[in-house]
Amino acid sequence: MAAKKTTRKTPEPTLRHVWLAGLGLIAVARRGAVTAANDVAGSLHAARQQAETLASQAQRDVLDRLAGIREQGEAGVERFSADVEARLQPVLAKLGLKTPARKPAARTRKKPAAKRTRAAAPRKVATKRPARRSRA
Repeated sequence: MAAKKTTRKTPEPTLRHVWLAGLGLIAVARRGAVTAANDVAGSLHAARQQAETLASQAQRDVLDRLAGIREQGEAGVERFSADVEARLQPVLAKLGLKTPARKPAARTRKKPAAKRTRAAAPRKVATKRPARRSRA
């Protein structure tokens, strides 16, 4: 038996076909939009985390540099203070004034932060005096 070739006719497009194609297009576009929005949200989150990391690293670097500068400044002030005291020592000795014994500089611990005290009471508002009347 020989196989018969069947030819299919393409159906004529109807309004129903156009409607279903439109619905399919809307579904595909919506899916693509949701995916794109999720990708953008993910990249924004990653960019925000990277910016926070860079900001905290920059802050840490600045604070480290400031700490080094502070230490250099404190060392310079201590040298200057010792130099001034050494130069004033003979003058104070001639005047008969005793100089206080200098404490050795112990830089092993930092000073604790000052405790906060109770806030000051608000100031009272000054009342206005009535204006003097001029007598004419």
